[in-house]
Amino acid sequence: MYRLANYFKFACFALGISYHVFGFAADKFPGIGRDATPAEVAAWDIDVRPDFKGLKKGSGTTLRGQEVWDSRCATCHGTFGELNDVYTPIVGGTTEEDIKAGRVAALRDNKQPHRTTFMKVATVSTLWDFIYRAMPWNAPRTLSVDDTYAVLAYMLSLAEIVPQDFTLSHDNMAEVQQRMPNRNGMVQFPGLWNVKGKSDVNNVRCMTNCISHLTIGSSLPAHVRNDNGNLAEQNRQWGPYRGADTAQPPLANLPGKTGFVMVSAEKKEKLPQELFKAHNCATCHAPASRLIGPAISEVAAKYKGQSEAMAKLQKKVKLGGSGVWGSVPMPPHAHVPDEDINKMLTWILGSK
Repeated sequence: MYRLANYFKFACFALGISYHVFGFAADKFPGIGRDATPAEVAAWDIDVRPDFKGLKKGSGTTLRGQEVWDSRCATCHGTFGELNDVYTPIVGGTTEEDIKAGRVAALRDNKQPHRTTFMKVATVSTLWDFIYRAMPWNAPRTLSVDDTYAVLAYMLSLAEIVPQDFTLSHDNMAEVQQRMPNRNGMVQFPGLWNVKGKSDVNNVRCMTNCISHLTIGSSLPAHVRNDNGNLAEQNRQWGPYRGADTAQPPLANLPGKTGFVMVSAEKKEKLPQELFKAHNCATCHAPASRLIGPAISEVAAKYKGQSEAMAKLQKKVKLGGSGVWGSVPMPPHAHVPDEDINKMLTWILGSK
């Protein structure tokens, strides 16, 4: 209860609201939770708002952005943000008229084959925030503040929102926002259910005998578990985690503290399987079926008995590349320690 209340208070502080409105007044429940320190609030409050609050100071040129893009981003998104092998293209479908009006005309018809990123996103701060916190997808949070500005500047130049020799910074982001093609296209939707004209989140909270009708858990009730079909068959075909197999009974017990992580009890070292997931390799490679990249079993079979296999694959993992298993390139993994790469490759090449 202490930890739950504490986390709840952290979230409230991060969102800028008072936890007292939820009935968690400290004077009514002494000893439960505590006020978050300024450092703890800062650690949680890392998002960048549309009004640019939270934006870090820095700058980056389109020239530097192209360098970072070619080495860290182009493998998934294409040299010009046009690649559609894995993700929807980032650039395309917008015009100079859209930039002037702030509404993308192509969203009103079906002539544009894809709804690209710049067709949909209304605020440039959203792009900066997402790139800084989540990209590149195989090594998130590895771009510096200045390189994040540079990459975004290059993307904006590809979309012809800024010139090709532009320097993007915290000082001119607001000016760039006024040229976003869909800046006036943001809409707000009501809650899923209305209760007397109000969204369902305004319902009355229970304060007495709540446990009689309150269920806490992450499982679907048994009688509706498979009503919408097997969830495991309805998820995307790549990524380290799949939907639950709802055709089977639920787990008797939830995973323990280690969750999906497998730990060697003898050496206390990370096993190759754990490293494979920790470095996001399972995002593209499954044990026996092809996802974005080849299966582990396919790699093992292709290089079986080849003395130069280890050195060849070490280079491929570090530098990335394409052509061996199809057109979709593998991004570089320069951030992964050589020791981890060797351990994973030994495990992969020894797989049956």
